[in-house]
This record gives sequence, structure tokens and C-alpha cells, in this order.
Amino acid sequence: MDKREKLAQFGLYDPRFEHDSCGVGFVCNIKGNKSNEIIRQGLEVLGRLAHRGATGADPKTGDGAGILIQMPHEFLRTACEKVKITLPEPGNYGAGLVFLPQNTKERAFCKKTFEKIIKEEGQSVLGWRVVPVDNSDIGKTAQDTEPVIEQIFVGRNYRDTLLNSGLSSKHGIKLCVPELAFERKLYIIRKLVENEIRLSKIKQKSFFCITNLSCRTLSYKGLLMPHQVGNFFLDLKNVALKSCLCLVHSRYSTNTFPTWDLAQPFRFLAHNGEINTLRGNINWMKAREGLLKSELFGKDLKRIYPVIVSGGSDSAMLDNVFELLMLAGRSLPQAMMMLIPSAWEQNKLLDEKVAAFYKYHACFMEPWDGPAAIAFTDGTRIGAVLDRNGLRPARYIVTKKDFVVMASEVGVLDIPAQDIALSGRLEPGKIFFIDTQAGAIIQDTNIKEEMSRRRPYSDWLAKNVVELDKLEKRAAKKVPFDTFAQMQAFGYTKEDLKFLIKPMVETAQEPVGSMGNDIPHAVLSSKPQLLYAYFKQLFAQVTNPAIDPIREELVMSLETYLGPSRNIFEETPGHCHKLLARRPILSNEELETIKAIKKGGFKTKTISLLFRVSLKDVFASTLDQIC
Repeated sequence: MDKREKLAQFGLYDPRFEHDSCGVGFVCNIKGNKSNEIIRQGLEVLGRLAHRGATGADPKTGDGAGILIQMPHEFLRTACEKVKITLPEPGNYGAGLVFLPQNTKERAFCKKTFEKIIKEEGQSVLGWRVVPVDNSDIGKTAQDTEPVIEQIFVGRNYRDTLLNSGLSSKHGIKLCVPELAFERKLYIIRKLVENEIRLSKIKQKSFFCITNLSCRTLSYKGLLMPHQVGNFFLDLKNVALKSCLCLVHSRYSTNTFPTWDLAQPFRFLAHNGEINTLRGNINWMKAREGLLKSELFGKDLKRIYPVIVSGGSDSAMLDNVFELLMLAGRSLPQAMMMLIPSAWEQNKLLDEKVAAFYKYHACFMEPWDGPAAIAFTDGTRIGAVLDRNGLRPARYIVTKKDFVVMASEVGVLDIPAQDIALSGRLEPGKIFFIDTQAGAIIQDTNIKEEMSRRRPYSDWLAKNVVELDKLEKRAAKKVPFDTFAQMQAFGYTKEDLKFLIKPMVETAQEPVGSMGNDIPHAVLSSKPQLLYAYFKQLFAQVTNPAIDPIREELVMSLETYLGPSRNIFEETPGHCHKLLARRPILSNEELETIKAIKKGGFKTKTISLLFRVSLKDVFASTLDQIC
């Protein structure tokens, strides 16, 4: 059991309350030219984002920092020769940084489990390399929790990882990456190892983490301050280490215990911000696991559940879902547009086909909403996206020498003004995207035009979505209503009626009593409480400004899609067979209209929620019956 799982059992701490507000950035050579200079510049950017990270009581232990680069084949081949590991050609092996327990026996168990699963999956173990580190400059807290860090190398078996054909769009967006078959196999291996170690009896689970296992990218990260990363990992001092892109992250963890494994970047992305819809995102993803099917994964799919690993931060969980969508066949920009959609609902200037793309995907994929700036890469393409509100900063500079730097702010690199070809800020909902294979920056409009024309989304929506507002209204049954007696039955008090409901009815505004909320938690009350009273404290997170759906209607939506769920790996007309409700609260008339619906292939059934309170354990059994 790791530290976070242990702490979750005591007091009011809950690991689901972990959120990030950090520094993120990347540097890239647009033409794909690899150099050690890119890595040095990436480390410089990371160092200048140090003020966006954080430390605790130990001033030399950071919340976490790291760097993600392309697989440095030439460097690794030379380094591996020294430990008698022979690497095949690039793309024919995978590698990853692995955090292992300090305990010798438990470390041996983890490595043995890893090797066993690699062989069971038809691949070969090329060997382990101890990653050289210098921990003399890191804090005591980081040293006390420091794992043993090694790299594993996995050889590819072509019979088990047949290549997909590489297809490109007219704008140069890679739709199907040849290495994905092997990358998918490495993903399966990693998930199986993680699951088996998680269920094992070893005590030092917190010391085991596969930071990434890939044939395309390699990461170096830990419970470090930004300036410590380059000195801690001695590999980063080697001039033979080369890449054409570099993604960096400096972590500021809010309401959390910083740990080695929660340092970023993760496998595909680095994130500055918070996912405020996290609980719903997790629940929906868990609920749809039973519906997932994939020709690419086949029977392996059910073996890798859960998709979202518990105990991770909101950023880690977003990375879990993004990674699965990518490996299941979505392109990099399409997966990001599905998860972080722009504010399309009220945008009258948006291309109709682009709006149709977003509306179609809104029918079955909930947005991961909140203030966020996200940088992402698959090792060849790299980009960034901003949340629909634009509540996190992201600035970029493009030079005349085909060099790009993007970060949470300007000034992360000293670039002479005469060398700058273009500078700007990432706008809300926009994607900044570079394909080093195509050697070009792909414009946001081109990306969205390409994605929106993949399927006839407009036609599918017109034939399948039924709008509640356009249905013939049904009159609600008139029920005798003794105002206060009825309200008492449902748990309302005279205070609720006088100070909350009366002002809302009279002025059509929210009641404003005082700044803050001093009402005791419902769970501590000895009196029966309304259901929603138990959730009142979840209305906002730590670094979040208040959101108002009326005054900020341009970037907000209250629309809800009702209807059957389907496999999100597929794109069919049936995915948008939904009933669209413009508002989340239904009137009695709207409820009667839905009950009588006979349009669009929908049918309804009424389920009673009544139960006899006098019977023992009847509440739980009634819930089971409803399900």
C-alpha cells in the first residue's frame, strides 16, 4: 500500500482532491533536426519556470519536475554497450524509466514480474540499465523517498506487432503512425505489470512506477526542483543525447503530497491547471469500460483495465484517457479535441462542420473541463491546447531558423528580436500544433477543418438527435400542494423557504446572504438533510475563479444529452442517437413530455423510487432493484 492509499484511510484527506497549477513548456525544431542544443534549451526553459513550481518545509525538495524527449537511439546504443546490452535499430525496441523499491527482495520481485510479462506477451527482454544519478544536491525528503531508478529495454517481435499502414491527411496531420502497433504492445505490457504489482503483497508499492515504456519517447523526471533535473540525471549532461523536441514541466501541487511518480511530463502530456469535472470524468470512463471494443486491442483490452489508475492526479488521469484514445486509433489532434473542446455552442462564427464535429462528440464524450494549458507529444508531433475559458497562460515564439518555444510565459529563453518570425499567445480552445515529420506548423483552422470532414457529422446529427424543446408539450398533472407540509416532507425548512426560495422566485436571482458558507457539513448533522446538501462543498476548487453560466454563456453550456451509451472507439450514426435537453433541470411539463416520447426510436419506462422506511436494509435493496 503506497503512502497516498494509506493516508486516504485517515481523517478528511482524500487523494481525489489533488490538483495542479504548474509551469509547462516545450522547445522544438520544426524540420525535425535532432541536436543536444534542444535538450539544453529545454532544461533552460525548465529552470526559468522554477517560480511556477513549489517546495514544502524542505527547501531543496521540489513538488516535481521533468523532461520528455525523443528516443535518443545513438546515445542509448553507446550506453547500453557498456552494460552488454545490444540494441536493434530504432523502432525495434522500447525503453522506459522505471522507479523500483529500495528493498532488494521487492526490487527483484518487480523486475522478475516485468520480465515474465514481457515474455508472456511474445516480446524479448534485452536487459536493464542502472540510470546514473547524483542525489547530493536534492533535499532530504526527496532522498528519503528516492526509488532505485533503472531503464528497461524490450525487443520487438514482428509476428506479434504487425505494422499499421501510415496514412497522412492533406494538411500533413499523421492519422495512423506505423510504430503504433509496437507502442500498443508496450502499453499492454506496462498495464499488465502495473496491475500485477498493485495486487501483490509487496510493501513498497509507492516506489514502483513505470514512468513510460515506449519506442518513441523517453522521460527523465522525479521529486526534484527544476534546476536539479539536469544535475540529478547524469544522462542529461551527455552531449550525445539528442532530440528534435523537448517537453518540460515544473509542478506546483495543490492539496496534495508530492511524490516521485506524480512528477510530470507523463507519457503523452504535461498539464498546468485543474480538471474541475474530474469526478464525473472518472465515473463515466469507468462506466463505459464494459462497452469498449477494439479491433486493434482485441481480447487484450479487458486485461488492461482500469483505464484510469486510482491514486493519480487529475493530470495523470487525463493522460490515461488520452493515451488510450491515441493507441485505439484516434489521431493526436482528434483525441485532444474530444477531451478539451473549444467553446463551440454559442460561437456563431464557427464553421458549421466544425461545430457539428464538436456536437457529435459531445453526445458520447464528456469534456475534461477546467482552467488548463496542456502540452502534448507522441515523439514526432508536438503541440499545446488551452481550455475554452483561456484561464491559463501559454505564449509561443517561432524563429526564422525553424525553432519554436512555447511556455507558460515569455522570457523562458533569450531570443534576439531580429530572429523572431512570429510570436503570440495561445487563444482559448485553440490548438498550436507542429509536425516535425512534415516539417511544418499546422494551423488550428486546418486541423479542425480536417477533423470535421472525416465523417458526415452534420447528417448524422440531423437524423439522430431529438430536441426536447421541439417535441409537443404535455401538460403536467395537477397535484394538491400544501406548500410547507410538502416541503417539510422533502427536508426543506422555513429558513430555506424564506431566505433561499422566496428571493429566487421574486427576483429570478440567486440568493446572496454573505461571502462564504458557514453552514456545518451535512454529514455532521444529527437531523435529516436534503441530498444536495451533502455536495454543496464541491462547488469550486482551490485556484479557480467562480464560473457563472448566465454571464459567461459564450464559453459555457448547460446542455445535456440523454440516451444509450456506445463504444467510444467507433464512430457511427448511433453514437448521436440522443435526446437533447437545453437545461439540466426539467419542469413537470418537460418530464411528462419525455415520459410520452415516441419520436426518434426512443421509449421510456417509469421506475418507482418509493420504499418502506420501516423495513430493515430496504434502502440498499431498493437501490439494487432500481439498478
